[in-house]
Amino acid sequence: MTTSSAHPFVPGIFLGTIQMSQTTNDHASTFDALCQTFRDAAKLSTTADLLEWDERTGMPRGGADYRAEQVAHLRGLVHSLQTAPVIEEQLASLTDWDAASDPHSDIGATLKCLADDYRRQCKLPSDLVQRTASCCVRGQGRWDAARKADDYAMFQPVLDEMLSLKREAGQLLKSDDQTVYEALLDEFEPGAKAAALTKTFADLRTELVTLIGEIKDSPRQVDTSLITQDFPIEAQRAFSRVLAEAIGFDFNRGRLDETSHPFCTTIGPSDCRILTRYEPNFLPTSIFGTLHEAGHGLYEQGMREDWFGLPPGSYASLGIHESQSRMWENLVGRTLPFWEHFTPQIQQHFPAQLGNVTSAELHRCFNSVSPSLIRVEADEATYNLHIIVRFELEQALISGELSTDDLPVAWADAYEQVIGVRPPSAADGVLQDVHWSAGLIGYFPTYTLGNLAAAQLYDAAKESLGDIDALVREGNFAPLREWLVKNVHQLGRTRTADELVAQASGKPLSAEPLIQSLRTRYSQVYDLA
Repeated sequence: MTTSSAHPFVPGIFLGTIQMSQTTNDHASTFDALCQTFRDAAKLSTTADLLEWDERTGMPRGGADYRAEQVAHLRGLVHSLQTAPVIEEQLASLTDWDAASDPHSDIGATLKCLADDYRRQCKLPSDLVQRTASCCVRGQGRWDAARKADDYAMFQPVLDEMLSLKREAGQLLKSDDQTVYEALLDEFEPGAKAAALTKTFADLRTELVTLIGEIKDSPRQVDTSLITQDFPIEAQRAFSRVLAEAIGFDFNRGRLDETSHPFCTTIGPSDCRILTRYEPNFLPTSIFGTLHEAGHGLYEQGMREDWFGLPPGSYASLGIHESQSRMWENLVGRTLPFWEHFTPQIQQHFPAQLGNVTSAELHRCFNSVSPSLIRVEADEATYNLHIIVRFELEQALISGELSTDDLPVAWADAYEQVIGVRPPSAADGVLQDVHWSAGLIGYFPTYTLGNLAAAQLYDAAKESLGDIDALVREGNFAPLREWLVKNVHQLGRTRTADELVAQASGKPLSAEPLIQSLRTRYSQVYDLA
């Protein structure tokens, strides 16, 4: 989920004309120079991303300190390029350019987004950017070690450091009508307000609690012993690749690796890295982790390469990015037609464990509902409750209402109250996510926004494509993928997240499609009324 550089701006292509006035030519040349600066910044940024990918996948532990210096240096150079005074001059000189008059055109959106990005970056001193980048590298290494050791005390000092850095950044970034937390949230979901999210999440929680209660009271419950057997890791690796390739992830332009916490990063227009995780006794971890990250990868691979590193070739928001991953993971990957297609393959990869399994049995197992400790392994019904806990806790951490001394107990109390389970350890509680160590404070709400958008976009795709279930049953994922490329991926940042969803679906973002999707699926599994 990064940006970088690709092909230079060609006025004749983007303006759609060969004969241009001198004024238009001057504007085009200025625009070309402006874009090249951001393409150059993206080259450095994606180089830092590559170093961070290596840090998460293969770097020896002893390399962490110097890697932090490398990444911090590169992030500082990126910041210097993106805040050069000439950018303000170039943006000002392009305000009267006719080609920029449409904010949804490639040129208009580029100028608007770059101006917004420029103003935001100029509020942050280079020293703070570099200190934060260094803390991210050190923090992720410390988090990984602390989780493996189940020792929160190992992680707490670097968490305190990160929170201090993010509070400092939030204070500098906030506008008069924003809280510090909202200023941080704005990086991932531009324009989002905590109060609006709180109301949306509260309404969604009410619906989910009702649904979960009905499922709990159903006389038909699900035996998940089929998917908690011993599954060889090598077979899981092979099957994960089958799944990613089947839905369209291009291995000529990407790769699949493993790490302690799955993620997706893009190093260039034809270099997308997705990572998953394998649990020897719980098969859904790798299956749905792979589908989730492959969904992110499909978004990255579906964007326009000629605008790579610039707004038209970048994702609309993290919520929209999450809508793509959650759609493939859940709205496609947990359906009965999906497993009607993939049951023969899963039988071949795990003959001793699943050689006689039926697609209906897999469908039930992969849609079982039970309160659990780990967010990335949660069922769809309870998943958003995990997000609500994190959303509330990180606001309290940033405001200072909650100290890191009290965080583990606060986490456990919130889980017990909201989800109905209490973590027995830090590893299964406050240490389970990498996000805070990586400085991604304000990221968590985008998962729930992504779930909402995924359901609404999927409904729109069904209206356009007809019987998606039949296509999925045949293993024909191209029509859905191509619909998403046209209606989401290739639009880049030429639309806001809300505009994109409304344009594709014909209505503003709502929780109703998600609730209806969950009720339909769980009615199949639990015989709900």
